[in-house]
Amino acid sequence: MPTCRPLVAVLAVLVAVAACTTGSSASPSGSASTALTVGLGYIPSVQFAPFYYAQQKGYYRDAGVMVTFQNKIDPDLVTLVGQGAIDVGLADGTSVIPAVSQGIPIRYVATVYRAFPSIVFAKQSSGIKTAADLKGRKIGIPGRYGSSWIMLQALLQSAKLSTSDVQIVEYPDFGQLAAVKQGAVDVATGFINNEPVQLQLSGEPTVVLRVDQAVPLPGPGLITGTKTLSAKRAAVAAFVAATLKAMRDIEASPDAGLDAAIAAVPELGQDRTTQKAILAATIDAWTGGGAASGLGAIDRAGWTKSVAFMTGLGLVPNAVTVEQLVDETLLPKS
Repeated sequence: MPTCRPLVAVLAVLVAVAACTTGSSASPSGSASTALTVGLGYIPSVQFAPFYYAQQKGYYRDAGVMVTFQNKIDPDLVTLVGQGAIDVGLADGTSVIPAVSQGIPIRYVATVYRAFPSIVFAKQSSGIKTAADLKGRKIGIPGRYGSSWIMLQALLQSAKLSTSDVQIVEYPDFGQLAAVKQGAVDVATGFINNEPVQLQLSGEPTVVLRVDQAVPLPGPGLITGTKTLSAKRAAVAAFVAATLKAMRDIEASPDAGLDAAIAAVPELGQDRTTQKAILAATIDAWTGGGAASGLGAIDRAGWTKSVAFMTGLGLVPNAVTVEQLVDETLLPKS
């Protein structure tokens, strides 16, 4: 996730850094509130609408938490959450597995994207229809890290290919969509609720390749550090519940989520049609195409398969169990 790699120009929002220790202040009701620093993806985006919505509607305040947002790339966010410098983060499940195996003390506490959002996309005119068609092609990617890189390896492996069978072109500035449009690369990695949506809206028939049938990789979700769990467990649980409530509200009324995102990131309002389409694709990824009742739920069987797959790729330096990776006790009781 979504971290997802958002699309709009960088706009700093709510970037004050909270201290690692528990902070509190009086809430409007007179009860104490706990300060939480929350890390989202690299660029403020409509994909983070639930967080903006919950903040603006007072859900976090009413839950007794005072939230400050930061925007970080996924590898930095995972490290900062492990250190306790950020209390809660939205991070790729595929980043959690190798991090925990290397001793970074974090736990995945709620699923945000039930459908794994990292995909490969191309123009239909490229002739690419299956993973086997990627052989010999130029593939744009932000870098050899994170969920996109893992997804690409899984997709290639499903066609008995490896990264040595393709040409990797890195775009650290996340310019791979422009590269596909311009023909600089044949195909690129991206997110189901971002680049292919924009390419299709530009009038270019688009092909999307997904890895879901090859391996059920865990989508982005909320993570926290073990120290934070000890010091602020109730506050983190309240934050999770408030965020899931906002997701349900936005699924029922997408325009309300879009309005909240534009209020937080005014530049999004310059192209409301595109942002609405991206949000619709994001909501579909939250639910996995199914009912909203499963929001937040963690698929342990899927995590077990992912650990085995990533271990086979040599991406898990030390043995790790699902029990060391996830903590479902912070999810609201149904």
